[in-house]
Amino acid sequence: MTEPATTRASTGPLSGLRVIELGGQGPGPYCGMILADYGCDVITVDRPSEVATEANPRATKPFMRGKRSIALDLKSAADVELMLSLLDEADVFIDPFRPGVCERLGIGPEVVCARNPRIIYGRMTGFGQEGPLAHVAGHDIDYIAMSGALWLLGREGDKPVPPINLLGDFAGGGLVLALGVASAAFERTVSGLGQVIDAAMVDGAAMVASPFMSGLGSGWGPRGTNHIDTGSHFYEVYECADGGYIALGAIEPQFYAELLARLQLDPAEFPQWDKSQWRAFKARFTAIFLRRTRAEWCELLEGTEACFAPVLSPAEAQVHPHNVHRGTFAQVDGVTVPQPAPKFGRTRASAGAPSPIGAATEAARNGTLWR
Repeated sequence: MTEPATTRASTGPLSGLRVIELGGQGPGPYCGMILADYGCDVITVDRPSEVATEANPRATKPFMRGKRSIALDLKSAADVELMLSLLDEADVFIDPFRPGVCERLGIGPEVVCARNPRIIYGRMTGFGQEGPLAHVAGHDIDYIAMSGALWLLGREGDKPVPPINLLGDFAGGGLVLALGVASAAFERTVSGLGQVIDAAMVDGAAMVASPFMSGLGSGWGPRGTNHIDTGSHFYEVYECADGGYIALGAIEPQFYAELLARLQLDPAEFPQWDKSQWRAFKARFTAIFLRRTRAEWCELLEGTEACFAPVLSPAEAQVHPHNVHRGTFAQVDGVTVPQPAPKFGRTRASAGAPSPIGAATEAARNGTLWR
């Protein structure tokens, strides 16, 4: 199975950067997906055993959009040498493995960066390249627990609640590494040199949670007791009569006043910042929102200054008029996917179709991958 050797046309802000990533799970491929969305020519190195069959010709990995794929056996000396020759012409390399794996394969930063001093060598791990836990196995929940971020999440008096793997893998991992790559690419325009990036999900999750880490010494209380972590009645999710849900975020006094007015509630009975009554107010709000369906609450509150939104399923979000107007979602290769964010006024980013696994291998072997 082959595909054209030419790189995909792109107007994205990072167009022109050549990226090679090792196939993996979670944050590394997510970083590569963002870079592909932003215009990079991203080549994923998959194992030969993963090459798609005729019965399943398209790449099914969720992070493969906009990328091309080659299949190399990195236990083969010949394929390692081919890999190094490709890295000689690349701008970015993404290593998603534990510390030391790439070194054992012969493609560690000492080798790669000596051959190509301009390359940006991005390393994505949970605990980082150094430290007592650097070689320990883990997953998102472990990394955000170690960072202190997980402690912040949950309701009053209950155990911490992990936000699936958004905070460690994707926000503190792949997104932070993509920012690092873009930053290193900018710095390279001045120095002419690449560098090694040590992206650890523990570090990234702590950084994402930094406003709340800092707040712990200035009045931020235990989880679930603060105004934006479900402690208050005006920043909460409520169930409706039909089993749907709505979300409130009426923090500022003018927005809170608008909410009370539309609910026909007396502001004197609901002093916003009297924390001693928040539980009672929440019980009142719970009863109120159970009186109508989600659609009825949308008719009353959506589009007002009450800081209101329906809690939409992913399928509902795809067809909401606001998201449709902004092109938040689009069809790519028959699948509806979120489009890249943010939106650029001139160098437009876009989500590309996935390549069949291994389809660009022949181009890599005959020297036409980057042509």
